[in-house]
Amino acid sequence: MRWFQEKVSAARRHARGAGRSVRRAWKEPGRERDVAFQAAKAALAAGVAWAVVGWWLQAPMAFMAPWVAIVLVESTVYRSIAHGLQQLAAIATGTVVATACAMVLDSTLVAMALVLPVAVLLGNWRRLGSQGIYAATAALFVLTSGPVGVGAAGARIAEAVFGAVVGIAVNALIRPPLYLRDTRAALDNAAREAQDLLGDVADGLARGRPDADEATGWHDRALRLDRLVDEARSAVGWTRESLRANPRRRRPGVAVPEQHYDDVLTVLDDVAVHAAGVTRTILEVCARDDDPRWPGREITGPYADFLHRTAHALHWCTSARVTPDEDPDPPLQEATEVLRHTLDDLRRRLPDAVPDDPDGLATYGTLLNQARRLADRLEHSGRR
Repeated sequence: MRWFQEKVSAARRHARGAGRSVRRAWKEPGRERDVAFQAAKAALAAGVAWAVVGWWLQAPMAFMAPWVAIVLVESTVYRSIAHGLQQLAAIATGTVVATACAMVLDSTLVAMALVLPVAVLLGNWRRLGSQGIYAATAALFVLTSGPVGVGAAGARIAEAVFGAVVGIAVNALIRPPLYLRDTRAALDNAAREAQDLLGDVADGLARGRPDADEATGWHDRALRLDRLVDEARSAVGWTRESLRANPRRRRPGVAVPEQHYDDVLTVLDDVAVHAAGVTRTILEVCARDDDPRWPGREITGPYADFLHRTAHALHWCTSARVTPDEDPDPPLQEATEVLRHTLDDLRRRLPDAVPDDPDGLATYGTLLNQARRLADRLEHSGRR
């Protein structure tokens, strides 16, 4: 009974989640609405292909056209074209090989035993990519349905070509997918988390030595920041692919400052590396209550100030690149200049703070080098 109640509860949660997705798709632009449009476009492509090939022309293997059309309404126009070419090559290969064997052999079972292994091997050819499986599928259709002959093979291939043309055309001409919004959101999420993390660590260092739980929380957030940067990088890749062969690229307001996005990713990469190094060092020291290596306020104070300045400069750097309408270059240049002065002050204080502790000097020297690289990156970004 408990198992049944858990299943019912899980089903209700899924239903509520689906309901929220439907409401979001109806009320506002977003990922849910994009998915709904793609589903409607796939159904439209299949309907158009069937109406022409099956209803109007009454082709003998009319199912090939809507089948190909519906699977080629892909997540990007470029992917529709690339997968369309690969799929047609796979279907043509499987159809030709199966037709040739079936015309020579009298037994369908023997033909399948000979053709399908070859078709599956051909499907693993790297140039066919993920569409290679359609070679074996097409061969199976030839051997198990309809008459076998040169005319039938030509009809199958022609119908597949027509379906591919319909699927690609529908995807390219009717609201072609574009991922600018998702990319900006991903970059903004990573940048905001980086700023919040740097600010929280700076506040904690200014208060004094944190406890192990607080240090663990900071380090976990630093590791999560690295994952957010990876997600943002993936989103940038999707945006670039979605703009290839996309008619919407020519419309005003959709041009992507690709180099600027690369700049933001590079800065966020350096911030993630620096945050992970800082929080790991803090965690290692705080994990042992008797560890004497915790630096005094002559180090933690300027370092906290450096982290605050870094978060401020990062705000201007990312807002300039993620939101092209803004032009915060002068504030960014001012922020990086202040950051550089803060880093110089920290560099002057470090040797005197740990004169008799080689291990401490090596540890904080490494953090100082990372801080200098991060400041250089932000300064370079401010000049672009």
